[in-house]
Amino acid sequence: MRLLELHTRSLELAATVVDTVQPEQLVLATPCAGWPLRRLLEHAVGQHRGFAAAALGAGADLARWRGVPVHGDPAGAFRRSAERLTAAFATAGAAAEPAPLHLPEIGDGGPFPFERAVGFHLLDTLVHAWDVAAALGSPARLVAAVEAEPPLTGALLTAAGAVPAAAGARGPGRAFAAVRTVPDGTGPFDRALALLGRDPSWPAAARPAPDGAARTDFAKSR
Repeated sequence: MRLLELHTRSLELAATVVDTVQPEQLVLATPCAGWPLRRLLEHAVGQHRGFAAAALGAGADLARWRGVPVHGDPAGAFRRSAERLTAAFATAGAAAEPAPLHLPEIGDGGPFPFERAVGFHLLDTLVHAWDVAAALGSPARLVAAVEAEPPLTGALLTAAGAVPAAAGARGPGRAFAAVRTVPDGTGPFDRALALLGRDPSWPAAARPAPDGAARTDFAKSR
């Protein structure tokens, strides 16, 4: 299934961003309002765990979706959970007709068709990878890497465009803010961010890091 390959690629790109995170940077602000980098990564690892459980038929259990502490090894926690998710998706996707997934944190909880659920997580992976890169000071390399792979960019835009945009589905307390307008000629990754209410020019680099924490320029770090 091509979508599973694209999903695996999204996790690989996200992991290269998380690999650059240093423990002292876990206090940095992120584009997710009120979430420092530690909270964002705990959420991402928890989502890996939740989607893996859903792929294996246990997604309705809310306990499976809790954030998972990353302690002093955010990269290791991210990669280990991503590997388990990839294996779970591969197992589920090998069926002639993959079972739908219960995703209690999305809409009415489903169940959702397997491919749609994979698309949800691909979107979550790439957007949160951008959140991490933005918190570190420069998401440019991630954006360029995704946009260099048109099938991956297409899957991202498709998933972003499928997120309900009605006022009741967006705003405070919701996963996404209202859709933003962007100038003509805006790149596909930034268009996807705008569809989700993200500010593609979120100015993390212009603000001092909390408690004097150092920033990493991801574009120069690998």
